[in-house]
Order: sequence, then C-alpha cells, then structure tokens
Amino acid sequence: MSLYFGDISPAPPDPVFNITTRYNNDKNSYKVNLGVGAYRDENGQPWVLPVVREIEEMMSQDHSLNHEYLPIEGLQSFRESATRLMLGNECRAIVEDRVRSIQCLSGTGSIRLGAAFLKRFHPDSAIYVAKPTWGNHRNIFKNEFFPESMIKEYPYFDSATRGLNLEGMINALKEAPERSIIVLHACAHNPTGVDPNREQWEAIADVIKERNLMPLFDSAYQGFASGDLNEDAWSVRYFVSLGMEMLIAQSFAKNFGLYNERAGNLIVVAKNSSDAAAVLSHLKALARPMWSNPPNHGARIVATALNNEDLRAHWFRNLQKMANRIRAMRELLLEKLRALGTPGTWTHIVNQIGMFSFTGLTVRQCEVMTSNHSIYLLPNGRINICGLNHDNIDHVAKAIDDVVRNIED
Repeated sequence: MSLYFGDISPAPPDPVFNITTRYNNDKNSYKVNLGVGAYRDENGQPWVLPVVREIEEMMSQDHSLNHEYLPIEGLQSFRESATRLMLGNECRAIVEDRVRSIQCLSGTGSIRLGAAFLKRFHPDSAIYVAKPTWGNHRNIFKNEFFPESMIKEYPYFDSATRGLNLEGMINALKEAPERSIIVLHACAHNPTGVDPNREQWEAIADVIKERNLMPLFDSAYQGFASGDLNEDAWSVRYFVSLGMEMLIAQSFAKNFGLYNERAGNLIVVAKNSSDAAAVLSHLKALARPMWSNPPNHGARIVATALNNEDLRAHWFRNLQKMANRIRAMRELLLEKLRALGTPGTWTHIVNQIGMFSFTGLTVRQCEVMTSNHSIYLLPNGRINICGLNHDNIDHVAKAIDDVVRNIED
C-alpha cells in the first residue's frame, strides 16, 4: 500500500493537447486537426521560418557561443529588443526609464510570473478575464492561489453577431472594484478572433483608467495577426501613452515559430524609474525558485533577428507569408460555405483575425464533426484556420454544412 501516491486519482487530460492525441490515434486518411494552436503550412506541416534556419546556421558557426547560465532576468539583447518591438522605439515610457522587463518561459511563463507578483503584492485584487478567453488564463491565476471567487469574467463575445460585445464589456469594467487586474488580448483574441477597433479600444481604455484598474496584456501574435507589427501593437501602445501602469506578457512562439523554445518577455510599465526597478527586483526574486534562469537558444534567435536590419526584414517577410495564408484560408472557407448554401451567416470567418475562428458551432455539432468526419476541434467551436489547406478545405466545409443542417442541440 502506497503511503504517498495510492489515493491520487489521475488528473483530467488537457483539452487542447488531448485533441492532438486523439487525432494522432485516428486511422482515417482524411482526418483534420483544427485544434492545435500552431501554424501549419499548405501541406499541413509545422513550418520552420527560413529566417530562423538562417540564424541557427550562423549560430552553429559562431564558436564564441556557449551554454553558460543567463542572468536571472535573461538575455539583455533579447529583453531590450523585444520591449522596443512591443512599445515602439519612440515610446515615452522607455525614454523616461520607467520600463523594465524579464525573460520568461514564453507567454504562459510570462503571465504566470506576473500572476505570482500580483498574488504577493495585490492578493485582494480581483482578476477579470474575457468571456471566453484562452483556456489557460484562469488556470494560471488559480494555480497562484487566487480564490475562484476572485477570478471574474467580463462579457466579450456576442454570439448573435459573432463580434465584440462592447457594451457588456464596458458595463462590467465600470462595475469592477478599483485596483482590479484586467487581462486583455493585445490582438488576435483567443479563442474568438474578434478584436476591438481603435475607437473601441479607446473607450475600453477610458474606463480602465477612470476606474483605476490595471491592464495585463497578453501579446502572443504581434505581426502574426495582421502582418503589421505596429498595427498589432497599437492597443498596448495606446494604453501606455495614457500613462497607465501595466504588465505585458510577450510570446515569440507564434510569430517566430519557436513553440518549443519558450521565448517570452514580461514587461513592466511603471510611473517612475525607481518603481520599475523595485518591481523587477521582486520579479527576479520570484523567478529564481521558479525556473532560476531562462533558456538561451530561442531568445538569441529573436534578438539576432530584431537587431540586424537584413534579418529583421527577412523575418517580416516570413510573418507576412503566414498572415497572408491565414487570410486566404478564411476567404476560401467562406467561399466554400456560400457555394454549399450552408444555412446561417458566415462572414464572421473573414471579419475575425489571427489564427483562430470562433465558428459558432455548438458542442454537439463539434462532437459530430469529430465522430462522423474525423475533424478535430475544441468543443466551443474554435478552429485553427492554419489547419486548413487546399487538400482538406472541401472536406471541412462539407462537414460544417452537414452538422449545421442536421445536428441540433
């Protein structure tokens, strides 16, 4: 009889990664994985960005490189270039020396470190996440021991229009207690693909500033969403221009294709230099027993690209290629559904942005998509547009048409 492990029941599998497991076990030749949150090329394969291959080749020839520990705060050239990419070279907060950053384990690690800081110094603050939001947001704060009652939701998605519920969001923010933390998606909202426009962002920012709330931006898709680095950073830069204090979690998994290298950056924007320095000191103290030192390889790739004019231009061309393919697949899926006469309005597929589309399919319809058609997607109807290509899009469109016509909740 085990003294320590015998009474432990297995934890439920992660819903996203379990989709990939089920997909891999499916023997059907026509199976399609629309669940995984990673870019796929026209052949349905992971794509190593050519600029990444070029930089790795350069690194392999540089015998001055080694595997020594990085400082706790990470690779300086990575942190500084990543921060400028997010905030802009002319950012007043950078000029005034009230910005600091710490390298983290991709976006998840960046938010987790931010959550640990908030739990230590603002344990009574409510955490507001979008309804719906990325499935890991709530888990991160729960695992930092924020009570379930303190993790709240603000309305975000309007199921009728399949667009933004701005009125519901604004009303919820107006009712949020002062010093609440508002988790916002900088661009390419996951899972809906619905982003506020600039006028809507301004209205959201006005309420957050007026109510003395603090934004925590999750930026996982800069440049990958629209193909424009500045456009995808506009919301964050606007909030910073208003003088707000905030945390910004950056990930380079998507826009550099460095999924397993875990290159992330947590940015602190404070009121003054001394406050920013104090926050960074505590972030370092929290990171030391958490992961001690961040990994070097992915961060060095990002820093090399961002600090070399030719490589940066090469990276931008790679970004545009990914963004353009996603847009093309959105347009083609809409065209296929219209040709089939699929009931309902499907223009939201092209109005949404980024990797994901919130299709509007019901839980039961999603189940039948998998059981009858071997198309794997999340139960909430989110699909990864990158999983579509010219070989499978007819199959996917016909499956959607089938379940919409024949399956009711």
